[in-house]
Amino acid sequence: MGLATARALALAGREVLVLEAQRSIGMETSSRNSEVIHAGIYYPTDTLKARLCVAGRNMLYDYAEEKAVEFRRVGKLIVAVAAEELGALSKYEAQANSNGVTDLRRLTAEETRQLEPSVRCVAAVLSPSSGIIDSHALMLAFQADLEARRGIVACNSTVVGGEVGEDQVLLEIDGASRLSLRARAVVNCAGLEAQAVSSALKSVAPQSIPKRFLAKGHYFSLTGRAPFQHLVYPMADAAGLGTHVTLDLGGKARFGPDVQWVDKVDYSFDESRKGEFVRAIRRYYPELDDSRLQPSYTGIRPKISGPGQSAADFCIRGPADHSGHAYVALYGIESPGLTASMAIGEYVQALLVRRGASLQHGPPASLDQRS
Repeated sequence: MGLATARALALAGREVLVLEAQRSIGMETSSRNSEVIHAGIYYPTDTLKARLCVAGRNMLYDYAEEKAVEFRRVGKLIVAVAAEELGALSKYEAQANSNGVTDLRRLTAEETRQLEPSVRCVAAVLSPSSGIIDSHALMLAFQADLEARRGIVACNSTVVGGEVGEDQVLLEIDGASRLSLRARAVVNCAGLEAQAVSSALKSVAPQSIPKRFLAKGHYFSLTGRAPFQHLVYPMADAAGLGTHVTLDLGGKARFGPDVQWVDKVDYSFDESRKGEFVRAIRRYYPELDDSRLQPSYTGIRPKISGPGQSAADFCIRGPADHSGHAYVALYGIESPGLTASMAIGEYVQALLVRRGASLQHGPPASLDQRS
């Protein structure tokens, strides 16, 4: 998401410097997700998630084809495994239509079995515009576009302080050495650390910074040949989209993520959660041989809603939220952040244009990115 935003700013003619806290790009949220291109089904009408997901999905497919980034429109099945879930399935169809996703198709249990013989349900919805993408190749393409327009990515560069002012933003950076950077505008795309970056900057009002919640998700892979041709999703819950089936571009299947609320960033894998996975998966894939289920990886979602709360929308605070200053901060950019990334970049660029910020001359724009 940070690189997509940097690319959008560079394409608009701005001089862009990306400050990456890690030793390389994409070492956190961007590389620890399911690599799914979402259609835009679930999100409430007119929210940023709904609007930017639908727009971003179309942009992403076009861009991946243009840049030869590998992707596949494998399609997604959302399954109701019991009669009491049929109402929720109908709500998904209505919400998708409200969001401009008009290609869903309702399937009977028999029609679902014809597509996916291993899946058991009473009905399903097929989303043909859902897909998967090589997220690392995508990030490299964004970076190449940025650098082709003289943008720079500086790794091992952490923002530790600074001040947002009327005409410029001062950043204190800790890397190979301590240094100060003055920028005409700054965009905070720090992901898991977005709140920490904003809190380190003087003049950013604490009330503009939403509380951070961390939801850790485990992924288990299925050894051997995958019995699925589509993504398979159960009913969503407040914290996420359930323990679903995703496919990689090599055709291997993995399941996840689950939801484990944590108080710090920790990517260790808790193998004791396997039993919960087995129970969740067997609701729609009863023939699961649990000996084929192996630990894969974990990811952490930078949420701004906590346990028991409804899922929050993307939170993008622009100049209007920062006393008119050229500072944009993005919080809670979880799923569908990958799908929406290019649309998010254009949205941020528009916020700066509306303020009248021009980075054609003077210091560069700066993005602190932990993705």
